[in-house]
Amino acid sequence: MAAERTRILITNDDGYHSDGIIALEEALSDIGDVYVVAPESEQSGASHSLTLSRPLRIRQIDGRHWTVDGTPTDCVTFALNRIIDPSERPHICVSGINHGANLGDDATYSGTVAGAMEATILGVPGIAFSLVSSRSHDFRESMKVARAVVERALRDGLPDGTLLNVNVPKGEPKGMKITKQGFKAAQPVITEHIDPRGKPYYWISEIRNGFRAEGNTDFEAIDEGFVSITPMRSDLTNHPAIELMQNWEA
Repeated sequence: MAAERTRILITNDDGYHSDGIIALEEALSDIGDVYVVAPESEQSGASHSLTLSRPLRIRQIDGRHWTVDGTPTDCVTFALNRIIDPSERPHICVSGINHGANLGDDATYSGTVAGAMEATILGVPGIAFSLVSSRSHDFRESMKVARAVVERALRDGLPDGTLLNVNVPKGEPKGMKITKQGFKAAQPVITEHIDPRGKPYYWISEIRNGFRAEGNTDFEAIDEGFVSITPMRSDLTNHPAIELMQNWEA
């Protein structure tokens, strides 16, 4: 009997036509059968949001490519519960390659990370990939990293309920490090502008002042030129705080 083919679900938050998702599919195409279900348009910063206030539409491109006019979470939910036949359920979900970093606190805003998280919640291991570059996006090294990490995860497996948040530095990495989530030092900036009709509108941005160096964080690995691989999970419980707050029950 022939061995079962590996099946890979790909999504992202930069949209179906982004260079990053095209590079990711190319990197993984000969590992197994690839299915792409991605947002119709850019959904950066969508976080782990599910669209409940309006109907959603699916557009099939071909036998293994679809778009959804929603968030990365919508895409993965549809992929695993509506689009892909249960007999072809993916063995792994890979999200990215994001056009920019998803380090530290920013992972909580990331649609890229959310796509991988939703897959993990639904019982499919998830990995998110991001290229830490704000201007030019040369995905050649990221493609190598994605292939190596996905092959390792398929071979060795991941702990139950675990997703990987992988950030790749610009240029050729020095290696890989298993890291913890770091914390950025940043201040929000809100700028006000006036539209042609005299109505105010606003942009949210921030001023960054580096990161908190706590040892073995994703920020530090990237700063040193290494790929950062941070194991994460959807459980947001602060477990040490449970013991500290036991007296609240009295």
